[in-house]
Amino acid sequence: MDRLAAMQSFRRVVELGSFAAAARDLGLSSPGVSKHVSELEAHLKTSLLLRTTRRLSLTETGRIVFEHCRRVLDDMIDVEQAVCASASRPRGLLRVNAPMSFGLIHLSPILPELFQLHPELTIDLTLNDRDADPVEEGFDIALRIRTELPDSALIARRIAPVTRMLCAAPSYLAAAGTPRTPDDLGAHRCLVYSLSSSPQSWPLIAPGAAGPIAVPIQPWFSANNSLALRDAARAGLGICLAPGFLVSDDIRAGRLVRVTADHGTPPHQLFAVYPPRRNVSVKTRVFVDFLIARFGVRPPWAGQVAAEPA
Repeated sequence: MDRLAAMQSFRRVVELGSFAAAARDLGLSSPGVSKHVSELEAHLKTSLLLRTTRRLSLTETGRIVFEHCRRVLDDMIDVEQAVCASASRPRGLLRVNAPMSFGLIHLSPILPELFQLHPELTIDLTLNDRDADPVEEGFDIALRIRTELPDSALIARRIAPVTRMLCAAPSYLAAAGTPRTPDDLGAHRCLVYSLSSSPQSWPLIAPGAAGPIAVPIQPWFSANNSLALRDAARAGLGICLAPGFLVSDDIRAGRLVRVTADHGTPPHQLFAVYPPRRNVSVKTRVFVDFLIARFGVRPPWAGQVAAEPA
C-alpha cells in the first residue's frame, strides 16, 4: 500500500464528499480512489467511512484519522515549500474562518487582489459568528474580534484596531429623543447582538475613567449578526452598539448618528489566530501579512465620524 496516496485519497474523499469528486481532483479513477481508502481501512483494521447511496459520513475513528492525515499532508507541503526554490510562493488550499459581517464587507472584496498576487493559492472561506477552534475544525486561520484572547497554545497576531460605537438613525432620534448620558439608554429601544457576553448591558467608559461600567439596557430587537442590527438601526428601529467597520460609512453619510459619543467602549482588536507549528506555512504567513498591509496601518473604517447633533 502507498500510504501517502491512500491518505491523500481519503482526505479528498472527505473534503469533497464523494469518491467521484476526489478522483477528478486527484486525476485518478473512482475505483482507484476507492481502493486506496479500502487499503487504508484494512491497514488500520477499522472502518473510516459510513457509505450510503445518498452520502458519506465519517466514523468516530475516521474523524480522528482524517485530522491526522490532514496534518501529515499539510506538513509535507510545508517541507516542500521550505526546501524547494518555490518556497517563497504560497500555494495550495488555505482554510479561513471569519466573522460574518467583517467577512462580507471587508474580507471578501479584497480576496481578488490576493489571488492576483498569488495565483497558486486557493482559499476555502467559512463565515460565521461563533468561536471556531482552528485545530479541531481544520482551519488554517481564524479571524476574531475581541478585547483580548484567552490563553491558549494558538498563535495570535494583531491585525487592526476595531472601535465600537453607539448609533441610531436621525429619524429614530427625532421621534424618541437623543440620549445625553448612558443612564438615558434605559428609556430607549436597544438593538442587541445576541452572542454578546453581556446582552443585557453595554460597557461604556466615561471620560477620564479607568475602565468601563456596565450600563443596563432593555433589548428590543436581538440578532446573532451585526448586519441585521445595522439594518434595523438604519430603518429607525432603535439604538445599536456596532463595530466601526460596519457603521462608519453610514455615520459619515448621515444615515446613522453617534449618541453619547463622549463615552468610549473597551478597545477591540482584529486578531488572526492559527495553530502552532515549528514553521508557519508560507500561505499562512502571506495571508496574515496581506491583511496587516491592507488593514493594519490605517483601517478603511478608521477616521473621524460625527457625534450626535446638539
